[in-house]
Amino acid sequence: MTTVTAARAESPGTAEYRVFFRGNPLRLAFSVSPWRSAGYLISYLTVSWVLFSLAVSAAVAAASFGFTLIAFPLLASAASVIHWCANAERMLLRQVFNRPVQARYQPAATSGPLARASASWRDRATWRELAYLTGLWTPLYALDTIVISFWATFLAGVTLPLWYWAPWNDFGNSQRVHGVQLGYFPNGPNGAGGHGLYIDTLPKALLAAAGFAILFLLFNYVLIATARMHGRVARALLRPPADPLAEVRAVLTSPGPLSAMGGTGPAGPLGP
Repeated sequence: MTTVTAARAESPGTAEYRVFFRGNPLRLAFSVSPWRSAGYLISYLTVSWVLFSLAVSAAVAAASFGFTLIAFPLLASAASVIHWCANAERMLLRQVFNRPVQARYQPAATSGPLARASASWRDRATWRELAYLTGLWTPLYALDTIVISFWATFLAGVTLPLWYWAPWNDFGNSQRVHGVQLGYFPNGPNGAGGHGLYIDTLPKALLAAAGFAILFLLFNYVLIATARMHGRVARALLRPPADPLAEVRAVLTSPGPLSAMGGTGPAGPLGP
């Protein structure tokens, strides 16, 4: 069985994702999933605040000038900005899901600004996009920042033996000592009141790196779970709203039992 097949066979519905869990933390660390998950969260942190600003500005401008002569063109333009921001978010989701998240909007009855503005702001898709871009930006941004910060810290800790000697720390007692502080050392690495591990030798760096490596291997699961959860929230709001009459329409448009038996009407095999 190939690696992809084994990953997709872990649980039902996993095939929709491009980031997978593995039972072996070491194999997971050397797979593409944690790095792709980190790429998705970092790309969201990089561009989402710009999209948030654009969406808020467009919505506020539309609401502020909604009763002026330029109301309808402005409302249509504001909806277009929100749609553009949502499409940028959909592009980011390609890092998490195999299938792209598509958009579907209600068409305007005519080509005039009134019709376009009315169709855009009566469409549930516009409000769902605005809710994701603005209403969920703060909790998602905070969550992604915390997760990426821990993940990056553990990753940097694994490399401590390569650079532990580079930093210099100045203490209040005129001491200037190289090393990395993992704790609180107000009077220097050997002074009173210090707590933690002060890394100023290679053996200490190797010991700390081993601890960080364990934390990094385990935290990859948290990283992937966060990327998948964030992706599910985004997809739920950015994909086309579900049609409550979809099942009824399918029944009305699908062939009936007589068609399946070969009966097509009075002139068919079951007709007179």
